[in-house]
Amino acid sequence: MITLISIELYKIIHKWRSYIGIIAVTALILIFHLALYIEGEKYLDFLTRSFRQIFILEGHFLNGYLVAQQVLMLLSVHLPFFITLVTGDLLAGEATGGTYRMLLTRPLSRAKIVTAKFLAGQIYAISIVLLVALLSLGLGIVIFGRGELIVVREEIVILSKDDIFWRFMLAYCFAFISMGTVASLSYLFSSFVDNAIGPIISTMAVIIVFLIISSIDASIFRSMKPYLFTTYMTDWRLFFDQTVNFQEVIKSAAILLSHSIAFFAATLLVFTRKDILT
Repeated sequence: MITLISIELYKIIHKWRSYIGIIAVTALILIFHLALYIEGEKYLDFLTRSFRQIFILEGHFLNGYLVAQQVLMLLSVHLPFFITLVTGDLLAGEATGGTYRMLLTRPLSRAKIVTAKFLAGQIYAISIVLLVALLSLGLGIVIFGRGELIVVREEIVILSKDDIFWRFMLAYCFAFISMGTVASLSYLFSSFVDNAIGPIISTMAVIIVFLIISSIDASIFRSMKPYLFTTYMTDWRLFFDQTVNFQEVIKSAAILLSHSIAFFAATLLVFTRKDILT
């Protein structure tokens, strides 16, 4: 299995589309760093303008932690697209290249092939999240240093600089699970078609539709919201509450993992029954 995964990773590495997400993420984060380096105080004033007249803020709030937290918020919608560019091509790419028959003439079961490609796709998704962590948190700390983290949502939370790093580590772990679910969905769509464009568009369409449904405040949609995996994709934010609700975090992670397993099982079922002779 390790050899199979290595082969699939080799295929990913040698496809130009695998670098679109890497280049785009790198460029976006570096631009964000540059913008904050030039006009970071204005950006901080913009974030805190709603309560500056009530509270006096004292501390080093323009720091690497703020950069990393803002990058996660900004890229949480964009990362799925970059990931589906690769995972949506894992099976469909074989059909496009006409290599299905050659692939399946090897003395390997279809289940092993599907599993190896699935795990390779998950590794790629993890690598994208790791890249975000290194460029936003790692580089952010180098450029802007460490300090208190101010979190502005329904309420204002200010976290001590000694109480932040572990939160980011867990938040990135949750992001791994979240992006893994996206990768699993696009991988499922990839098993149905012979062109990678379909899985990419289908995955993003599902995510957008689910996000719109979640944002509409109607009783029929509120009842649907708990069953949509997009409801839980950004629950990494729970790690930046004053007191982390680990029960809620575990629940969200379990739901996302269950979706990934279901998508993989469906992919396995589709591919094992797939007719490659027509």
